Amino acid sequence: MTSTSQPLTPPAAGHILQVETGLQQLMGDRDLYLQILRRFRHRYPDSGCDTRKALNSGEPGHAQRIVHTLKGAAGMIGAQQVYLLAAQLETLCAGPAQVWSAPLAQLEQALRSLVTAIDEVLASDPQQILAGEPVAAAVVPETRMLLLHLVRLLDEGDGAAIDVLEQSATVLAASLGVEVFQEVTEAAHQFDFEAAQATLQAAMAD
Repeated sequence: MTSTSQPLTPPAAGHILQVETGLQQLMGDRDLYLQILRRFRHRYPDSGCDTRKALNSGEPGHAQRIVHTLKGAAGMIGAQQVYLLAAQLETLCAGPAQVWSAPLAQLEQALRSLVTAIDEVLASDPQQILAGEPVAAAVVPETRMLLLHLVRLLDEGDGAAIDVLEQSATVLAASLGVEVFQEVTEAAHQFDFEAAQATLQAAMAD
C-alpha cells in the first residue's frame, strides 16, 4: 500500500504544509483534516491583506485579532511557517509601521505559498488520501487527546473548534455528558470561545 506521506503531501508543498503534523493533531482523522483545509482555504487567504488594512487604518487591536486567529488555524493544519510568522507579527501590531511592515510582507508571501500548497493537496485524489495508513495512535487515551486539542482551539479563538465539535459529537457527548456537550457547542457557535473553554475545562476537571 502507498505510504501516508506520498499521496498526502505533494513535494512542492512539504516544507510549507506539514500534513502529517496536522493529521496527528486530529488523531489521524483524514476526513476532518481535508474539511479543515477547505475551510482554511475559504476563510484565511486574505488575512494578510485584512491585517494590512486594519493597521493602515489605525486599528492595531483588530489587526492583532486577525493574526491571532490565523496563527491558530495555521498551527492546526501543520502550516508551521505561517504559524511562526503570525506569532511574530502578533506581538508587533501595536508598534509603528516600520516595526510590522517587513514581518507582514513575509507573512503575506508565506500565506500565498500556503494557499498554493493547500490547493495541491486538495487537488490530489481524496480516495487515495483517505485510503492511506492510519497515523500512529498517541500514548494518551484517544478521547483525552481530542479534549485537549479542543481546549487549545478554543483558547486560540480558532473557529475550527466548531468543526471538531460537529465531527466528533458522538464521542464528545459520551465523554462529557449530553448537557455539557450542548453547552460547549452552543457557546462555540455563538463565538463565545472563552465560555466554551471554561465549561469544557470544568467538565474535564470533574
